[in-house]
Amino acid sequence: MSQARVTVLFFARSADLTGLREEPVSVATPTCGRDLWEELQRRHPSLSALQGALVLAVRQEFVAVDDDQPLLLGDGDEVAVVPPLSGGRDVFKLCSDSLDIQEVIQTVTNHKCGAVSVFVGTTREDRTTREDRTTREDSFQGQKREMAQRPAPVCAPPAGWVAVGEASVAVAISAPHRRDSEEAVQFCVTRLKAQVPIWKKEVFDEGLCRWNENSECSWSRKHQNQTENQTGTETGTAPGPDQTQA
Repeated sequence: MSQARVTVLFFARSADLTGLREEPVSVATPTCGRDLWEELQRRHPSLSALQGALVLAVRQEFVAVDDDQPLLLGDGDEVAVVPPLSGGRDVFKLCSDSLDIQEVIQTVTNHKCGAVSVFVGTTREDRTTREDRTTREDSFQGQKREMAQRPAPVCAPPAGWVAVGEASVAVAISAPHRRDSEEAVQFCVTRLKAQVPIWKKEVFDEGLCRWNENSECSWSRKHQNQTENQTGTETGTAPGPDQTQA
């Protein structure tokens, strides 16, 4: 059994109990949710106050703290400690019309929470070609509805054409404190782009078009190239500024 150097992220009450936002930890791998939770409690006995009221997130996938399924970790992986979310409900909404950002904000607003953090993704102008464009959002509706059954913020990607400057996705999260809601929004936007099956076709004024690939998607060329470049940099084999890769 080998060791992996991971970063443990603490949110909300878990951050209060440990006094930490993140911590580098060496753990045995393969492991499981149960062993991870036991190791975290060994390091921070105060976390036992959350027993039965939290989940872990490994590489942005939720893992139960009593899960015995083998879990392979690698250096650089993130393990998040996720206490119960504030606000009382999670909403996932699919839209065929333009997004109402104020409606999204009102949906998550809660008098017990002192912060509402919002991310609004819009169609941008391509500065390479300097052409306006529209984006067609296609999606696998069944899979998106399945994702809606998991803990999630308000996410409202429309289906159809989205012009430059118009909103294509909105994520809003309320929390007692600003930092918690901001970190949660970042986590959920990354997870949305990596896992929810949404495809974007960009169409330019001159008639050219292309399907966009998110680097967060593990099987996209962008992700593979990014991973190869990072590996090359770590091993000293990345191409220099005057070199090209075959």
